[in-house]
Amino acid sequence: MPVNPWLALTPGDDPAERIRQVGRAHERFINGAPADRMRSVVAESWARSAAWIGADSTAPIDLCDDELEAYRAAHPLARVMPLFRDLLGGLAEDGDHILAVCDAHGRLLWVEGNAGTLRGAASMNFVPGARWDEAHAGTNAPGTALAVDHALQIFATEHFSRPVQRWTCTAAPIHDPGTGRLLGAIDVTGGDHLANPHSLALVRATALAAEACLREPPRAAEGPMVTALGRDDALVTSGNIRTRLGRRHSELLILLTTHPEGRTADQLGFDLYGDDLNPVTVRAEMSRLRRILGPELLESRPYRLKRPIKTDITTMSDLLDQGRTHEALAHYPGPLLPGSDAPGIVRLRRLLDDRLRAAILTSADRRILQTWLTTPHGADDLELWEAYAALAPHDPVAGRRVAELAREYACNVPATYA
Repeated sequence: MPVNPWLALTPGDDPAERIRQVGRAHERFINGAPADRMRSVVAESWARSAAWIGADSTAPIDLCDDELEAYRAAHPLARVMPLFRDLLGGLAEDGDHILAVCDAHGRLLWVEGNAGTLRGAASMNFVPGARWDEAHAGTNAPGTALAVDHALQIFATEHFSRPVQRWTCTAAPIHDPGTGRLLGAIDVTGGDHLANPHSLALVRATALAAEACLREPPRAAEGPMVTALGRDDALVTSGNIRTRLGRRHSELLILLTTHPEGRTADQLGFDLYGDDLNPVTVRAEMSRLRRILGPELLESRPYRLKRPIKTDITTMSDLLDQGRTHEALAHYPGPLLPGSDAPGIVRLRRLLDDRLRAAILTSADRRILQTWLTTPHGADDLELWEAYAALAPHDPVAGRRVAELAREYACNVPATYA
């Protein structure tokens, strides 16, 4: 038996043999025998479950559609969903795992992962709105974690309900840090390989991180902020939560922030892939982005943001509109998503850079020009070096740099600098 009673297996256990042993014990228990040679947490859960349901029961649906949307939008755990996705979303996206969050009554509020894995889970009603406490679904990680108020694993045939026994899950309860009230549980569900100490530690650490986040007062509700200048992946900051997006999701979000009227799948496909547009791929990526950011932020037909989102792009553009070139330059750490080759992003990047350079050039301010030229993206800017040299005719560094760049670009070197 495991040294840690909350772990399903000990190192060296044969998972297949353990499944057979527990499966035989389960059948004996269903036929009236005691649950011998079982972890006490599982045996006690089987006893509770048997008082409520049969071994072939399926979890019922408690909430659906608009009622579900309204309930989970108002639930305290909605605030930490970006954190869950950031810490555990990678597991859910790899195709073998599902990320699930339930309330204190075992109602699943969010169930996310690869579409194929989600279809398999749906066959046992492991879907948003379903009731997965022990009284309705029997022994399972989120339901039993709520019942015993402790992080744990439930392995394969340890599940009381037979339709669930091909899955293994790890869950941890989450509490309101101010009152200690049980809010719900975070769960990762997948194959037998989840029955290891690392998955239990990861889920437990995620629950603790969520409680720490909930302990901090939320920031003023100003909406999310997107940072995409000078970095290859956009960063979304919402209150105390920071979510780093992948490249495609970064590109899509930036495109939507710059097209508030919305974009069709075809338009976004052209923005991302040019003539090789693929609307099906765009729709799949938008579906994943909606799961990351939440349905309250994105809508379709056309794809657009339900409310404006602040970005570092708009901050810099607003400063340029106001003629505050020096401040705009201070807010410019580098080009927009510099690693992206998506045509729509390349176009936005060029327009933004050209606008900033034009403002610097027309400022005729030696200090602003010098600031630009000392940055990595301004160091080789011949036109602005020439403008600076004209304002500082006795600066030998400027003259040499103009001559070097002119030769490098195969330009005619002005006689003054030759």
